[in-house]
Amino acid sequence: MASTFPEWIYDGSPIPDPLGHGERAVEFLRRLRHPNADNTNAAPAAANTNSHPRAFQLCDWQERIVRRIYGPRHADGSRIVKTVFLMLPRGNRKTSLAAALALLHLFGPETRPAGQVVFAACDREQASIGFREAANIIREDKRLMKAVTIRDAFNSKKQITFGKNGSTLTALASDGGAAHGLTPSFTLIDEVHAWRGRDLWEAIKSGQAKLDDTLMVIATTAGRGSEGLAADQFDYARRVASGEIENDEFLPVLFAAEPDADWQDEAVWHRCNPGLAYGFPSLAGLRALAKEAEGNPAELASFKQFNLNIWQANSRDPLFDLDIYDQRALEDGDADLETLPAYVGVDLSVSGDLTAVAICFRHDDGQITLRSRAFVPGENLRQRGDRDGAPYERWRDEGLIEVCPGPIIDNGMVEDHIRDLCATFDVQEIAVDPHLAALMMQRLHDDGLPVFGFPQRVLPMGVAAGQLERIVTGRLIRHNGDPVMRQHFENVVTSRNPTTGLVRMHKARANSRIDAAVASAMAVSRAVSAHETKSRYDDPDVAGLLIL
Repeated sequence: MASTFPEWIYDGSPIPDPLGHGERAVEFLRRLRHPNADNTNAAPAAANTNSHPRAFQLCDWQERIVRRIYGPRHADGSRIVKTVFLMLPRGNRKTSLAAALALLHLFGPETRPAGQVVFAACDREQASIGFREAANIIREDKRLMKAVTIRDAFNSKKQITFGKNGSTLTALASDGGAAHGLTPSFTLIDEVHAWRGRDLWEAIKSGQAKLDDTLMVIATTAGRGSEGLAADQFDYARRVASGEIENDEFLPVLFAAEPDADWQDEAVWHRCNPGLAYGFPSLAGLRALAKEAEGNPAELASFKQFNLNIWQANSRDPLFDLDIYDQRALEDGDADLETLPAYVGVDLSVSGDLTAVAICFRHDDGQITLRSRAFVPGENLRQRGDRDGAPYERWRDEGLIEVCPGPIIDNGMVEDHIRDLCATFDVQEIAVDPHLAALMMQRLHDDGLPVFGFPQRVLPMGVAAGQLERIVTGRLIRHNGDPVMRQHFENVVTSRNPTTGLVRMHKARANSRIDAAVASAMAVSRAVSAHETKSRYDDPDVAGLLIL
């Protein structure tokens, strides 16, 4: 996919402004004041025509965004841009810019009689942040205070009214129920990644459809997962930014590091944090956060999401650092593995879920090569893929999964696959949960295969998850880059017992699939445990025991 970075902000390309509305919007914002502004030592690039010491600071990159929103017009004078998806890392003052744009529509050049300006956020407190930002800008100018009425009493409806034409600015929360009856001319959707449900979103969208020339600004940091309102909007913005979708009315502004970028490279930080050149966010603060993220998967995931703006996998608390895992994609052919001791882990499905079979090979130097195979019911495969957020049809065509005919897993196909593994490799153990596989275990045992009962209870699985984590973090893992297995690792959410230190693997949502991760933990655990408990009689360096 083509780059989604907004190069147009820096390339100096002309931005159409046939009616001067872009220039008008910029001049309005420059005349505002901000309580935290300090123009005493303003950088030349942030120079402001307003000489007041607390003049609103409109940086070059912010000015380009404003001009791009309000400049281009249709022949009838209406604004071309109707929706803006502004994705910025924390600390880049997106709320300040959005609040200033809201005032542009409340009492500035974009105002309209009885217009409704709405700040919508995930909860009342978050909605209040944007509202207070707008109110504090107003309070810096006595002339504006005379023109508006601010109602922001604690635990009451927060609203600003422009007396001249009756336009209002109101703060709303997505957890407060739908606000049907709205007809907003301007809406700020704040931190959409934290929204719960679509009720308020749908009320706002349907309300905007009643008016001409409305504007919605979605200002957010990166979120997580591939489903839900935020993921849908981000995916659409990404596709517009890459050129996959053509929509002149939708303006994506995606400041984000590439997923495979070096997260410790400060040049990467500067590229995705446009405010760094002007002193925000704090460079020293980013360095401190990056230091904390070293060797801490949870902190690293947060740093990438909130400070580098990389859309994350479903897990907020990953089992291990996926960057380390990705670095260990190595080529190991079957011939290289045939003589190594192998251990199989099997995670069976209850009904229509997935089944996974993992196999790991222990090398003489302690490294472990890991592979897995997922079995998926074939009935309604496309709908199942949409539900699970996985491209099952493509994976089937690429030979990455086994598709079973019908609505459930064919355990006969799973058994055949296990037998093929045993016929090809030196399988020492087949770890299976006896709760779900008593009949399968019996059949495999009758065939003389080394079945091992591995109950998927808290203690054994906690130990297994910890052993897998150490193998990956210690860079002892080897794999073939299987995207199915990687997605299942992405979907793992961990919780850690503060007393015992045991790790529990679970999924964040009911439709997240972690079967390959569970099977892998079982296989790796048996490989590690079998090696650690190996008898000294099996050590080739020991000729015998001498008893005195």
